[in-house]
Amino acid sequence: METAAAHQPARGHTKTIEFDDRTVKAFMIASIFWGIIGMTVGALIAFQLNFWQMNGKFLQALTGGWFRADGVEFLTFGRLRPLHTNAVIFAFVGNMMFAGVYYSTQRLCKARTFSDLLSKIHFWGWQLIIVSAAVTLPAGLTRGQEYAELIWPINIAVALIWVVFAINFFGTLHKRNEPSLYVALWFYIATIVTIAMLYIVNHLSIPTGLTHSYSVFGGVQNALVQWWYGHNAVAFFLTTPILGIMYYFLPKAAGRPVYSYRLSIVHFWSLVFLYIWAGPHHLLNTPLPQWLQLLGMFFSLMLWAPSWGGMLNGLLTLRGAWDKLRTDPVIKFFVAGVTFYGMSTFEGPLLSIRVVNALSHNTDWTIGHVHSGALGWNGFMAAGMFYWLAPRLWRTKLWSTSLANFHFWIGLTGILIYVAAMWFSGIMQQLMLNTPDESGTALQYEFIETVDKIAPFMFFRALGGSAYLVGMILMAFNIFKTAKSGSFANETREIAVIEREAKDGMRWGEVFRNDPIAYTFWGLLFGILWFFLPPYADLMCLILAIVMTALAVKAFLRSSNTWSEWYDRLSENYLPFTVLVFVAVVIGGGIQIIPTVTVNSAKNVENRRQVLYTPLELAGRDIFVSEGCYNCHSQMVRTLVPDVMRYGDYSRLGESI
Repeated sequence: METAAAHQPARGHTKTIEFDDRTVKAFMIASIFWGIIGMTVGALIAFQLNFWQMNGKFLQALTGGWFRADGVEFLTFGRLRPLHTNAVIFAFVGNMMFAGVYYSTQRLCKARTFSDLLSKIHFWGWQLIIVSAAVTLPAGLTRGQEYAELIWPINIAVALIWVVFAINFFGTLHKRNEPSLYVALWFYIATIVTIAMLYIVNHLSIPTGLTHSYSVFGGVQNALVQWWYGHNAVAFFLTTPILGIMYYFLPKAAGRPVYSYRLSIVHFWSLVFLYIWAGPHHLLNTPLPQWLQLLGMFFSLMLWAPSWGGMLNGLLTLRGAWDKLRTDPVIKFFVAGVTFYGMSTFEGPLLSIRVVNALSHNTDWTIGHVHSGALGWNGFMAAGMFYWLAPRLWRTKLWSTSLANFHFWIGLTGILIYVAAMWFSGIMQQLMLNTPDESGTALQYEFIETVDKIAPFMFFRALGGSAYLVGMILMAFNIFKTAKSGSFANETREIAVIEREAKDGMRWGEVFRNDPIAYTFWGLLFGILWFFLPPYADLMCLILAIVMTALAVKAFLRSSNTWSEWYDRLSENYLPFTVLVFVAVVIGGGIQIIPTVTVNSAKNVENRRQVLYTPLELAGRDIFVSEGCYNCHSQMVRTLVPDVMRYGDYSRLGESI
C-alpha cells in the first residue's frame, strides 16, 4: 500500500463541530425523487418508439375520453427527450453529486460547511432551476443543443447557483482543519472550475426575447464548441465528481484505504488534462477540419490509460474485503458501478476511432454507450452511496438488506437488457444502411426497412429501462422506511484545530519555479507546435517533445523525493492547486476553439461560401428546434460513401461556419 507523506502540522486547541447533514439529506432526497421522475419520462419515450399512442392518446384512453390528446405537443418524443436527459443529468446525478460533495468535504476538511445560508440558496436554487426546465422544455422553449437546451434566463440562474456552490466549497477548504487535500477534493476542484468554464463559453447567446436566443457561434464553430462542452459535461459533471465520491465512499464502505496514492495522482492529472481535448471525436467524418478530428481521436485513445487506472485503483481498494461482496449491497453497487465506469471508458475511446465511429454514429449503439455510463456508473454509484448514507443520517440500520440486494439484481438485469438491445440494434441498422445492392451503384435497403428490423430491440430497450426504474422505486421505499425507523441528527465530532501556518502557505514562486512545472511546460509547448507547424519544423518539435519527456523521466528518477515533496506541498494549498487545474483544462480548450472561431465566415472555403438564412428558412429552423426534431434528424451529410449515396453530396466547411 502506498500513502501520502506523513505530516505533523502544528495544532492548537480542540473543539467540537456539528456537520451540516441536513443539506446532505435534502440533496439525497431530491436526487431520488428527480431520478424517478426522469427515468419515468425515459421509460415513457422508450415506449413511444414502440407504440405511437404513447405520444398522448394513452391519456385519452386512461381518462375515458376526458383528456383530449389531439394536438398535445408537450407529450411528444421531441419535447420529452430533452426533459429526460436533463432530469437524469442535472436533477438526479446533480443532486446526488452535491449530496456526496457536501458530506465528504466536511469530513475531509474537518470543518462545517462555510455557510449554511449559501447551502440553502444552493439547494433551493438548484431545485427551482430543475422545475423551470421541467416547465420550459415540454413547452418547446429550448436552445436545441445536447445537454445545453435550457433557455438563457435559466442558464444565468445555473451560472449564479454554481458560483454559490463554488464559494461554499472553497470557503470550506479555506477554513479546513486538515492540512492536506485528500484525493476526492482534487476531483471536486476540477469539477467546479471546469464546468464553470464550459457552461459559460457554450451558453454565450444573443437573446431575441425572454425565452429565445441564438448562440454567438454558428455552423461548424457552434458544433465544435457544443461538443467541446457536451463531451466534457459528461467528463466533468458525470465523471470527475463521481470519481471523487468513489475515492471517499468506496474505502469507507470497504474499510480499506485507497489502493495506491501514486496511482490516484497519475489518474487525476492525466484525466483532467486529456479529457478536455477529446470533444471533436463527436464530429468525426464531418466538415470539421481534419486536424481537429485527428486531435480528438488521438486524445480519446490516450484516455484508455488513466480511465482504467482509476477503475483498477477503485477495485483493488477492495483487496482483503471481497467477502463483503456476497452480503453487503453497498459493495455490490460500488463494484458494479466502478466496473461499468471501466467498460464505458473502454467503449468511448473505441467509438472515437474513425472507422468504428462510421459504424456507430447516428445509431442506437451510441445510446447504449451513454446509458451504460449513466445507469451503470452514475446510477449504481448513487445507489451505493445512498444505501451507505441513509443508516448514518438517520442513525439506524438499513430497513431491508434483502430489498437492496433485489434492487441491485433487477437494476443490473435492466441495464444489461437495455445495453445489449442497443448494441444489436445500432450495429444491425448501420450495416443495413451501408449495404450496397448487387450492382454496387445503389444501396440495398430503404431507411424504413432498417427501422422495421430493429423494432423488437426497441421493445427490449423499454423493458430494460422499466426494470431499472422499478429498482429506483424500491430504493426510494427502502430509504423511506429506514428514515421512519430512525431519527435524523447532524453528526458532531471533536477535532483538533490546526494553526494557520500549517496550510495554504505555499508561495507562488514555489508553485511555478520547479522541475515538474518546467518540464511539463516545455514538453507541452513542443507537443502542441508539432501539430501546427509546417513539415520539417513539426518533426523537429516532435523530437524536442520526446527529448523533454526523456529528460523529465531522468530528472524524476534522480530526484523523485524532491518532486514528491513539491506535490505534497501543493496538495496542502488549495488556491495554487486550483490554478494549475484551470491551466490544465484551459490549454486544450483554447487550442481547439480559438483557431476555429476566428475563421472569417464571409470567406470562400473549400469552394463554398456561406449563404444567410431567408426569413422563412429561419422560421423553419426555429420550429425544427422547438419541436425537438434535432433529437433524431441531422441536416449534415457525413463524408462517407453510403451517406452520399443516400442523401447526396456531403456537407462542406464553407457552407456553415
